[in-house]
Amino acid sequence: MTLQEAGDVNVAKQHRVELDVSGMSCGACAARVQNKLNRLDGVAASVNFATRVATVDAPATVSAETLCEVVRSAGYAAEPRSGPDFGEDDPDAARAKSLLMRLLVAAVLFVPLADLSVMFAVVPDTRFTGWAWLLTALAAPIVTWAAWPFHVVALRNARHGAASMESLISVGISAATVWSLITIFAVKGPPRQTSGIWQALMASDPIYLEVAAGVTVFVLAGRYFEARAKSQAGDALRALAALSAKSVSVLLEDATEISIPAIQLKEQQRFVVRPGETIAADGLVAEGAAAVDMSAMTGESKPTRVQPGDSVIGGTVVLDGRLIVEAAAVGADTHFAGMVRLVEAAQAQKANAQRLADRIASVFVPVVFAIAAATAVSWWLAGAGMDHAFSAALAVLVIACPCALGLATPTAMMVASGRGAQLGIFLKGHRALETIRAVDTVIFDKTGTLTTGKLAVTAVWVAQGRTRDEVVALAAAVEAASEHAVGTAILSATAERRQVDDFVSFAGRGVTGIVDGQCVQVGRPSWVSPSGDVPKDLSYFRRDHESDGDTVVFVALDGVVAGAVAVADAVKESAANAIAGLHRRGLRTILLTGDNSTAAGTVAAQVGIDEVVAEVLPEGKVDIIEQLRERGRVVAMVGDGINDGPALVSADLGLAIGRGTDVALGAADIILVRENLDSVPQALDLSLATLRTIRINMLWAFGYNVAAIPIAAAGLLNPLVASAAMAFSSFFVVSNSLRLRNVGRD
Repeated sequence: MTLQEAGDVNVAKQHRVELDVSGMSCGACAARVQNKLNRLDGVAASVNFATRVATVDAPATVSAETLCEVVRSAGYAAEPRSGPDFGEDDPDAARAKSLLMRLLVAAVLFVPLADLSVMFAVVPDTRFTGWAWLLTALAAPIVTWAAWPFHVVALRNARHGAASMESLISVGISAATVWSLITIFAVKGPPRQTSGIWQALMASDPIYLEVAAGVTVFVLAGRYFEARAKSQAGDALRALAALSAKSVSVLLEDATEISIPAIQLKEQQRFVVRPGETIAADGLVAEGAAAVDMSAMTGESKPTRVQPGDSVIGGTVVLDGRLIVEAAAVGADTHFAGMVRLVEAAQAQKANAQRLADRIASVFVPVVFAIAAATAVSWWLAGAGMDHAFSAALAVLVIACPCALGLATPTAMMVASGRGAQLGIFLKGHRALETIRAVDTVIFDKTGTLTTGKLAVTAVWVAQGRTRDEVVALAAAVEAASEHAVGTAILSATAERRQVDDFVSFAGRGVTGIVDGQCVQVGRPSWVSPSGDVPKDLSYFRRDHESDGDTVVFVALDGVVAGAVAVADAVKESAANAIAGLHRRGLRTILLTGDNSTAAGTVAAQVGIDEVVAEVLPEGKVDIIEQLRERGRVVAMVGDGINDGPALVSADLGLAIGRGTDVALGAADIILVRENLDSVPQALDLSLATLRTIRINMLWAFGYNVAAIPIAAAGLLNPLVASAAMAFSSFFVVSNSLRLRNVGRD
């Protein structure tokens, strides 16, 4: 066995497992699950707190159930993931609804509790018999039922010897409640008087029930808005999933139909699609003709007319007509499923900054407990009194929030992935984000990228006494029997169809046939008219169009040249606008192609590209990119074909446009599923905006904790203020990420 074969065996022994993990409440939880999984031999795991998905590369001997057991041993629930889940189920929305109910009850009780606590603290003479019992009655539902989700998680973590954000919250609420009950029932004498409400709030006071209740209210509010924002972040992805058909009418051998769930559809089965219905799978049209709305999948704004033999994509909608489609790709093999996988792959990866944040989160909570204990002891030893020492320690406990660290990158990627899916842009990973800010040069391939990749008639010359329609119809009649790309272009230029007899094809030269009793000859000028004796205006027509890179064919009737047709690979309508958009962003553009310099120069002039490098072989494209990089350029490459694969990999950033080839899609960092080239500057804008959002989130998350904990330890924060600040921290990170939903909107 060779080393290569041995390596292949080792790779084959690895498999990827995805787990749905529930019960995680913060970044520290995700870090704990990830660490537990990574302790297994040969296992490499990444846990995404925002999506609640663990992606595990493990030896084949490690089963999914074994991995689930490891997660359960850490105190969380897990089950193997059957596939992408952007459907109707929205756990964040359900969680937000539950949190809102608890929040409303807690807020209603907190208002009178806070008012009475302040009044009793500021004006002790207002205290009446049973005042302590009244405060306790108001606080009890808040610190028990409303705060129950925090207590449950904290107890579960404690049983497994772990700690999370809920541990800090639960301990803070419980400590404030117990301390208050002891002081108001066991300590004799009224609390000291203060000179104002604000002083009463900021100064130490034995009444902490309003603090325990306030912490609960503020944390619930923060978690509610966080859950709702995360639900909104996934709206675009659920909208993407909604494009797929839920059921399909399968055509049986006896011509009867049966409706089955779309997921049960098999390859080569035929199914019926009626007007207004969604095509359930990728396939070929077997019978019927219809206009199909492709905008959701390809961005093509105009409906596409399909007929027998044409391919269709699952998730597109039939506008008119009835189609019978033979399924060619179903389930995970469809174009739609591939789009969803791209979204999930982008979300599963972690940037360097997020990996650092995860490591910090895993040790953050125990460190906070230590800081809180040290704070209390320090203030007590300094003679500040137990009230002040307890207040400072409590503020440390409730203000520390590793949630913001855990949410900083995943929520931004979730929103960006959803918005990208709407725009037909798929970021395959963080390499794109970490590279995009430095890109200064964008290289374009020509055929299929800047151009449509399909020849089209650009001009027609006709001899005196002939008409354009007549010449094109006669040429199309002969070319209808040909499979040449030029013939296809001519055939598409007319709807008229005439009968051809005695068709003969001459490879590399042209075709002939009898149409309406005339011998029609279509092909290379030197073959159709070997003498070259043609009218001057035809010579000028040929010279002008060939200098522009067009292909010119002559059409002869009974041996006399009656016309000429110029065909070319048409430039996409969106190309010039896209190039102008890149120039406005200060980027340099280059056309890099294997075509001849004349054709390349013509296309470059039409779209406004700065520089042209033509007649370059695929390996030569890599050399050009490397030369640019050696000169300090950071290069993005846009391509779609097999010969673009090496260049896409070699470039700092690769963008595969259109449906492309498997090679191009596999090599690219960003995939643009739409043919519209405006998606290129949009992709750069989305990447830059996502990177900027992640940086702001990380800066806030790190800066908040670095600044807030010392302030709280210094006794400068009331626990109520600290709890509000903690709730706002996570809310800020998620709401800041939601702004990415506006990228690309006019």
